[in-house]
Amino acid sequence: MTRIDSSPATAFDGITGKDSIGGGIPIPTLRSRTAYAPAALERDPGMPASSWRLRSDAWEYLRFAVKRLATESDTADALAADGEVHRNLRALETIELYWAGFGQRYVAAIGELLEAGDYRTALDRIGRVVNRLRHDTVPDEPRDEFLDEQERAEFTIDSDPRPRFEVLVVDETTTQDRDGLRTEALRLRGPADDFVYDYVVVPSADDAVAAVLTNPNILACVVRPGFSEHTRQKLSRDLQEAIRLARAEVVPGAAPARSSLASVQRVLGLADTLAAIRPELDLYLIAGAHIEDLAGALTRRFRRVFRREDQLELHLTLLRRVSHLYDTPFFSAIQDHARRPVGVFHALPVARGGSVVGSKWIRDLADFYGLNLLLAETSATSGGLDSLLAPTGAIKKAQDLAARAYGAKHTFFVTNGTSTANKIVHQALMAPNDVVLVDRNCHKSHHHAVMLTGARPAYLEAYPLNDFAFYGAVPIDRIKQLLLDYRAQGRLDEVRMITLTNCTFDGIVYDPERVMAECLAIKPDLVFLWDEAWFAFAAFHPVTRRRTAMAAAKRLEQQLGTSAHAAAYRAQRERLFPSGGETPGAPAADDVWLAERLIPAPDARIRVYATQSTHKTLTALRQGSMIHVYDQDWVRDAEEAFHEAYMTHTSTSPNYQILASLDIGRRQVELEGFELVQRQLDLATSLSQAIARHPLLRRTFRVLTAHDLVPAANRDAGRPMPLRDGLASMWQAWATDEFVVDPSRITIEISRTGVDGDTFKHEHLMDRYGIQVNKTSRNTVLFMTNIGTSRSAIAYLIEVLVKLAERFEEARAQEDPDVLVTEETLMPPLPDFSAFSQRYATDGVLPDGDMRAAFFRGQQRGAVEHVSPAELAERVGRGEQPVSAGFVTPYPPGFPVLVPGQVISAEVLDFMAVLDTREIHGYDARRGYRVLRPEA
Repeated sequence: MTRIDSSPATAFDGITGKDSIGGGIPIPTLRSRTAYAPAALERDPGMPASSWRLRSDAWEYLRFAVKRLATESDTADALAADGEVHRNLRALETIELYWAGFGQRYVAAIGELLEAGDYRTALDRIGRVVNRLRHDTVPDEPRDEFLDEQERAEFTIDSDPRPRFEVLVVDETTTQDRDGLRTEALRLRGPADDFVYDYVVVPSADDAVAAVLTNPNILACVVRPGFSEHTRQKLSRDLQEAIRLARAEVVPGAAPARSSLASVQRVLGLADTLAAIRPELDLYLIAGAHIEDLAGALTRRFRRVFRREDQLELHLTLLRRVSHLYDTPFFSAIQDHARRPVGVFHALPVARGGSVVGSKWIRDLADFYGLNLLLAETSATSGGLDSLLAPTGAIKKAQDLAARAYGAKHTFFVTNGTSTANKIVHQALMAPNDVVLVDRNCHKSHHHAVMLTGARPAYLEAYPLNDFAFYGAVPIDRIKQLLLDYRAQGRLDEVRMITLTNCTFDGIVYDPERVMAECLAIKPDLVFLWDEAWFAFAAFHPVTRRRTAMAAAKRLEQQLGTSAHAAAYRAQRERLFPSGGETPGAPAADDVWLAERLIPAPDARIRVYATQSTHKTLTALRQGSMIHVYDQDWVRDAEEAFHEAYMTHTSTSPNYQILASLDIGRRQVELEGFELVQRQLDLATSLSQAIARHPLLRRTFRVLTAHDLVPAANRDAGRPMPLRDGLASMWQAWATDEFVVDPSRITIEISRTGVDGDTFKHEHLMDRYGIQVNKTSRNTVLFMTNIGTSRSAIAYLIEVLVKLAERFEEARAQEDPDVLVTEETLMPPLPDFSAFSQRYATDGVLPDGDMRAAFFRGQQRGAVEHVSPAELAERVGRGEQPVSAGFVTPYPPGFPVLVPGQVISAEVLDFMAVLDTREIHGYDARRGYRVLRPEA
């Protein structure tokens, strides 16, 4: 038996199109073939190298190729199939190291069967793997005499209905050691266990990182100090680079006070890396001598330290910990309530189905939704249930578990959407006349919240994408400059909070850690509110997580506590205050502050809030949202005010079904969130690739990339869609660029169709084919993938786009070439915020104003007049400055182009004049704009 050559040009070739290669154990060559033709089923060269796609596709293609070997008589086709087998076996040789179950020996055994020409038996063994990956039934009794006892025991797992997870063991072991470990796990497994698990055993720290990056089934990791540092597998350059990036960016933690051993440092470094990549993993250490000392020193890194002989305790601990992830306190309480016989002498006639199941006229409500929905309806807050307004039981525990999942200090459930969540946070943190820097194109709920609190908004302008009629995000230089302007005017103390949308509706993602760090360097007590309505999923992928508010807050807090940060801060202060010496002097010019990446003081306060529409991107019923808090001054400065605001905006009759869905959705993301999000990103990449490469689709549509959506000054010169190049490319971009684009949001430019976005959405996608999309602009349509998107759904969308492209192309072909085609009406530039009128501006120098006063004056009879667009344009042309009496919000783009107290400018009127959207809130086309009358 000879080892297959693992040169970079061949190994994973045809699966990812990258130089991924196998290694590890010998796999026999197929002696009957001496030359290899190109694979007949060449994979897309840009297919993402994720475990979900790579492993499943490799087994699927292997089965297809072996079928051809077993049936083809044509020499060329057989050679092509043989080449396909060759590549996939080498791919699987490496992949299977990082998964429990079949393993590298199983792959080698299939190679031996193929070497012997026993295609039927090989096909049977391949089919078992494919069936498991598809969650199909595998026979309890394997028919294959080639299976050893360990492999036979493995197959019995598939008939076990209990949830299954995998445990990573990091240690240098022999084949006999690994077999013994798995045998012991099977021996300890009992019928009363709620879950079953199997071990993934890897020898090195690199392999451990590779395993947690590629295998989402791993929920725990057992580290033994005998592991080596570097892998002996010949991994792809992409995976090697991803491992390097993952291990390089961990913030160093404190080492045990009594230990300076290099081996202990290696263990700590690996633990910190694994925890940073997958925070949901539980880490355990197997130690020998000095276990008592290590147990006290390593508590922060490891949940528990065991000796090697404590296999039963380890087994029970693994099951117990997963049961904590599986626990859904409020959902379980609702289930218990629904099963109990209850007499209802309270509100809510629909409870227990009382007013429905006995009705002659509305029983179809129960038929449609099911009786359980009605049995679970109640107004009670006792009997195992809880009060959302003052939780002490099941709801409180559910919120605490959600805080753990999302990396927050505190989490609060909201049952009427993130619009309400935003108002709660604004009211809790802001007071009349406080200044809040707010993204002007944020959701309208922020503008309404500012008005309600009496705070004074200073609007931040995002960069415009005029070619596509929507905005991007606010560059950090603009935020810093505005803070410096307030400092120069002696008003920096009035600025209390910064509010930004991350990610934006169109998928532009900030770097929250950088934004917060640089702003805190100018004002160290700022509070940050990140509107993550569309970004809840990001907390459950190692790359996207780093740009969530909670992860950024935690990392920033860790960095502020390091000696390296303190030294860097002192060095920078000497440059920012050049005449300081021992006494701080005058600050350097603004240009100096803008040119440097500012470093906050070590004693800066980390005060971060995130509002999240959980229902938009994760499993929850409509309007299910959360507020996450990471506030070092919570008890001293915010807790009481927050609870008062929460009481103000939260119903005393919250929907229990929404609360239950938030609870069980949290269980899902902790147990399988990584897998689901990776699949979501992969499917979006597949969609963009299909459009970019299909000859007809690329003539009709264009996928917008980071090069279209992010100015060159705000990103490094890199690939337009980093995830196409692999995980490491995406990791690098998300670690360094000021703005990145969420890969799950695909914006398609449709100018060549000849129809606008709104028409394309309603008349073509929805009415004709039943495809729902959320957002359009004049010449773009936004497609989103989510954790519920399937490969078949992507295939259907591509099929529909092809049909539409054919229709549009046919229509163009039938146009009379002698008829002059009128050019499309050009959109005027997106309007910036003009200014608050002199009456409502604070000082006429800085941009904040009293929007609340303008709003309530606009509610007074006689204070408002309705003015037609034409007359208003004439007034503006004469040099007048008419003032808006209310909010005017067109959908799209979905943010107020006018707010109360704002001067109505010619740019706003030009933009509104050519806007052909179906919805404009706050504007009546028959009566015109609401304008404040001049005061006497």
